Amino acid sequence: MQAMVLKALKKPLEWTELPDRQPGPGEIRVRVLACGVCRTDLHVVDGELPNPRLPMIPGHEIVGRIDAIGAGVETLRVGERVGIPWLGHTCGVCPYCVSGHENLCDHPLFTGFTREGGYATAAIADSRYAFPLGEDGDDASLAPLLCAGLIGWRSLVIAGEEARTLGLYGFGAAAHIIAQVAIWQGRTVFAFTQPGDTTTQAFARKLGAVWAGGSDESAPAKLDAAIIFAPVGSLVPTALRAVRKGGRVVCAGIHMSDIPSFPYDILWEERQLVSVANLTRQDGLDFLSLAPKIGIVTQITRYPLREANRALDDLRAGRFDGAAVLIP
Repeated sequence: MQAMVLKALKKPLEWTELPDRQPGPGEIRVRVLACGVCRTDLHVVDGELPNPRLPMIPGHEIVGRIDAIGAGVETLRVGERVGIPWLGHTCGVCPYCVSGHENLCDHPLFTGFTREGGYATAAIADSRYAFPLGEDGDDASLAPLLCAGLIGWRSLVIAGEEARTLGLYGFGAAAHIIAQVAIWQGRTVFAFTQPGDTTTQAFARKLGAVWAGGSDESAPAKLDAAIIFAPVGSLVPTALRAVRKGGRVVCAGIHMSDIPSFPYDILWEERQLVSVANLTRQDGLDFLSLAPKIGIVTQITRYPLREANRALDDLRAGRFDGAAVLIP
């Protein structure tokens, strides 16, 4: 197998020939068909997440076809197309796992961070954390659903059904997916981008946002809830000022720059500030079963696997709308 491997933090990935892995008990091996490039991958490569396993193959938005199955796997079959997300293993016995909050497991493994990921021609996965995808849809177009879509979905659920007017701060891979879901649900979407980014603002309006502007601008109406996808801590007080009394601000990223101090009065009146961590398998089942009904269209830019470093650089610089996807 071949892979783009992170051997040292803050260094380019290296094209590497590796021996083929064999799945262990409860595991599957997939031939990778596509792997999305997520902002979390940047946080891994740039050393912004603590205690990564090195060397590491990044990538956790994997679409692949099973070509080998380990002992004890009964729910999946060779030849089946599956999606492999960020949360790659949980212990199943800690208080969080047994109470239905496996996304907060005390002893998890994360695909592309502490368990090898999908910037490769093949990948090994815990069969419990592989979602059957069926045969409908293009491999590359499905890949961003495995994290951008799933985290966006969990963020939308936490924003609450009563949040009919929704602000999305940062309009990249996750926001362009979840905006389509929110609009399908009958919500009104306002998109906030980097100031002056008229291209992305036009993209948001094309997807159905009723208003799009810079994060330095005020929305034309008070928001019921805001979801912050951009890893920019200064957006937290901005979003708190934008939501109505009793409104909610959801921080959707795994990493964010420091949140500046802010006056208590923008949190007062029962506004809520919450974060989203990882996903549960139920999140995956709920969202992936709903996505085909909505008819989500992902805006993607394809890159050959060997050009993973260029894809990461382009993501860092904001050179494309939507999501980047690696094709082995």
